Amino acid sequence: MRTLTTTAELAEFCELAKAQPYVTLDTEFLRERTYYSRLCLIQAALPPASGPKSAGGPAVLIDPLAEGLSLEPLYDLFRHQPTVKVFHAARQDLEIFFHDAGVFPDPLFDTQIAAMVCGFGEQVGYETLVKKIARQPLDKSSRFTDWSHRPLSEAQATYALADVTHLRAIYEYLAAQLEKTGRAPWLEEEAAVLLNPETYITRPDEAWERIRTRSGSPRFLAVVRELARFRETYAQERDVPRSRVYKDDALIELASTKPVTEADLAKSRLLLREGRRGDIAAGILAAVKAGLETRDLPKPAPDEPGRPGNAALAELLRVLLKAKADAAGVAARLIASAADLDALASGGRDMPALHGWRAEVFGNDALRLAAGEIALSAQDGAVKVVEVPR
Repeated sequence: MRTLTTTAELAEFCELAKAQPYVTLDTEFLRERTYYSRLCLIQAALPPASGPKSAGGPAVLIDPLAEGLSLEPLYDLFRHQPTVKVFHAARQDLEIFFHDAGVFPDPLFDTQIAAMVCGFGEQVGYETLVKKIARQPLDKSSRFTDWSHRPLSEAQATYALADVTHLRAIYEYLAAQLEKTGRAPWLEEEAAVLLNPETYITRPDEAWERIRTRSGSPRFLAVVRELARFRETYAQERDVPRSRVYKDDALIELASTKPVTEADLAKSRLLLREGRRGDIAAGILAAVKAGLETRDLPKPAPDEPGRPGNAALAELLRVLLKAKADAAGVAARLIASAADLDALASGGRDMPALHGWRAEVFGNDALRLAAGEIALSAQDGAVKVVEVPR
């Protein structure tokens, strides 16, 4: 098990990778104490030297914590178009590279998404694919260890390398399936989302939109917006988890009680002790004041279901989605979420389910169902689409 700790060693490996059709990659990181993930380890493996039955090409660990190591050779490999970069569930990995260097591995192949397209279920785990495709056991005992500690144990190194060595067989199988079914463009559509910088940018002004609230009062939402804006800015600037500033339930409590002084903050049941004084306390009080005084009030989201009959239509859309997903052999959740179906039933039309390959599989018929142009019928134990006579 070779660990690369110098830029020269990394450059040599990356030059080898550039001569290959693909390279498998994974990362280990810590995020419990920071806002941005701290990269602790990178694993990489090259294809088998002479076909799938060989022992496999070189597999290495890359230590980003090694003194003096530059990751620029790796980022140069990321930019190298002839070599496909293979990850499983790549979003968190890509977020790290984007925030570290503003670079993405391109072209990208995400085996989790590919597996969903190929009918392996919803958000299928790596361990499941190792068992079903590579037909190998996988030891996950080191999954939750401290990856920043050095030296790594043999068990940690073995676990880490397994995340890229088995990935070779998984990639080759799924890539062949996509080629066979003609669904490679589907994966390219999904990769485009993962390779879009907007996927990884969290703007403080928009942070309030992720907060679940029961009240739709514009003034209440204005205070929520200002509290969420302050929390996000504070967490980003100091690289601390937003929950260390205050959690969502404390934010909702503050928006409800609208504290004016630090004495008011001391009465909070949910605010952490650190939030009752100092910079956080000052930020909370300023945010509440701004929310109470602003004339730019946010508009609450439309009530669900929104119009009579929409709940029933949403249920019909769920039936249609399952039938279409089963027929296509693709995970239903990859096509549309429950929120997408509710929005579609309420007249919403701005969603991925109505574009690209999703529209071909489901979206076009979903619109026709909503317009009353088709109906659903149970025939021979299966759901069928029936044209409605005009």
